Amino acid sequence: MAQPFREYIKQVGDALKRADATEHTHRPALKELLEALAPALTATNEPKRVECGAPDFVVSRKPGPVTVGYVECKDVGQSLDKWEEDEQLRRYRRSLENLVLTDYAEFRWYVDGELRATARLGRVGNDGAFRLDKDGPSAVEGLLGDFLAHEAIAISSPKTLAERMARITHMIRDVIVQVFETHNPSHILSDLRKGFARVLIPDLERPEKTAQFADMYAQTITYGLFAARCNHPGGPFTRQAAAAEIPKTNPFLRKLFDVITGVDFGEEPYAPFVEDLVQVLHAADMDGILAEFGTATRRKDPVFHFYETFLATYDRKLREARGVYYTPEPVVSYLVRSVDWLLKDKFGMPLGLADSALIDYERMEEGQKVKGQCHRLLVLDPACGTGTFLYAVVDHIREWFREHNNAGLWSGYVRKHLLPRIFGFELLVAPYAVAHLKLGMQLAAMDLPEEERKEWAYDFSGDERLGIYLTNTLSKPEGISQTLPGPFRIISDEANAAAEIKRDLPIMVVLGNPPYSGHSANKGAWIDNLLKKRYPLAGGARRQSYYEVDGGPLRERNPKWLQDDYVKFIRWAQSRIDHTGAGILAFITNHGYLDNPTFRGMRQSLMETFDEIYIVDLHGSAKKREMCPDGSKDQNVFDIQQGVAICLMVKLP
Repeated sequence: MAQPFREYIKQVGDALKRADATEHTHRPALKELLEALAPALTATNEPKRVECGAPDFVVSRKPGPVTVGYVECKDVGQSLDKWEEDEQLRRYRRSLENLVLTDYAEFRWYVDGELRATARLGRVGNDGAFRLDKDGPSAVEGLLGDFLAHEAIAISSPKTLAERMARITHMIRDVIVQVFETHNPSHILSDLRKGFARVLIPDLERPEKTAQFADMYAQTITYGLFAARCNHPGGPFTRQAAAAEIPKTNPFLRKLFDVITGVDFGEEPYAPFVEDLVQVLHAADMDGILAEFGTATRRKDPVFHFYETFLATYDRKLREARGVYYTPEPVVSYLVRSVDWLLKDKFGMPLGLADSALIDYERMEEGQKVKGQCHRLLVLDPACGTGTFLYAVVDHIREWFREHNNAGLWSGYVRKHLLPRIFGFELLVAPYAVAHLKLGMQLAAMDLPEEERKEWAYDFSGDERLGIYLTNTLSKPEGISQTLPGPFRIISDEANAAAEIKRDLPIMVVLGNPPYSGHSANKGAWIDNLLKKRYPLAGGARRQSYYEVDGGPLRERNPKWLQDDYVKFIRWAQSRIDHTGAGILAFITNHGYLDNPTFRGMRQSLMETFDEIYIVDLHGSAKKREMCPDGSKDQNVFDIQQGVAICLMVKLP
């Protein structure tokens, strides 16, 4: 028997004989054993991290450190069969690639959640003595040797990478939740939560919202690192260098990473799992993965499906709650091409979405109205998600340039006439980061054949950014007068930049696929007032609310369906186009508002605002049990129960 095992067995045996040993008593002996079996490795036991829901030991290789695996310990003689059914261990197995569970006598090794091997040193008798099995030490030495020598499998497919990222992100989220439940969050966590609450989600600091904040923050870390890795020039990929490698087109995420990759970050209890994520991204074949991202077809958006795969592994319920569904390409194309046609036919814009004319407008500056100049055609997706509609708008415009062989004019057009007038708002950090990534790759021409990329690639310079903002569209369109403390003012800076677009710019086209949720997550006073009260129009008139009909109260006993998120987004878009004076609302939404009596005030208000309304009812309602005219099943374009409809609403100049 090897010397490390003799020493380990002696220490554990002596502790058991004293009859006062606890599970913690044996940790020093296990640490010595692991480090003796692999001298190049370090086994670290951090009590603060263990209290926050992390495994007892992280085994790492220096320099780096590079995580090799984790060890979770239970007291000697406890049933590991019972602990295998424990929710905590289920979480560890789901999230951690290389894990050992032990009661100091028996060892179980799991790889990607699956039991790989079991070995037992011996058993504890009724007298408390530790008795070795004949082949116990050699079996355990073999198991631990394999555990300590484990190497992560290289990742070459987007699906595998998304799944691996999701599992680690889930672990980061769980540890953050535990940190708040033990009332010991760091200043990084507490300040960031305050910032998101003040700017994005007003009630985020309530105890029941802890998991929601943990989701936001964990996914921020993950997709920030992913964006940095996509932009990594080569060589070792590290957390410390990530901030500088996030594209300059996303200043919010770039500045945020200056904070969460600082020197204090290493003390965070979830830091080892962030390092695991860094290692996974470092080892991934990003050239191959990015090449696959550039192979979009008419029926598939590979960048979105990467995020969809991530969410399916990370939390399926979150996907449903946040309305993260891929809008099929034919729907997106139909909406974008219809807007282009309407601009040409109804608004006298022969170039349609490519229009680049400038106009004067009034904007607020330090409480005073001042004249400014902007493009006549401003396009906004108020719930842009991963940027599918904005991507299609850019693609439609670029195709016009390609058809006219105007590659030489493209870069100048992008700088002067595209970036200043294409906007997207998004509340969730992960899809926001994905949208930046997707449009950045598109403007770098990575979605075009390789022989065309050089002449069509746009090179971002200086402080240019994409017009996609992390903001709550349905919040009051005012800036944050009081900036947030210290480095977290970047959250208020982003909100203030978005507020100017919301409040002042004459948005002409509002398009997209807003979320549908009967139990709305957007319950702020401002959007509730916009929905229920009349808002002012030019000339002193006021627009009828959705809670009125024929000039009087709606008198519905239960008008709760008017609180659906999609209704709020339609009302918001209606008010923006009323404010501009002319424009187009182009959405795909739940179709319930077309014929339900609860929505008759909404229908009347929309008919007052818009001169022409085009509806394409795509049906597909499982709740109404709709059937096709030939009696066959009426299928939905989404994997949801509500039927959907496309609307194109036109307010003429």
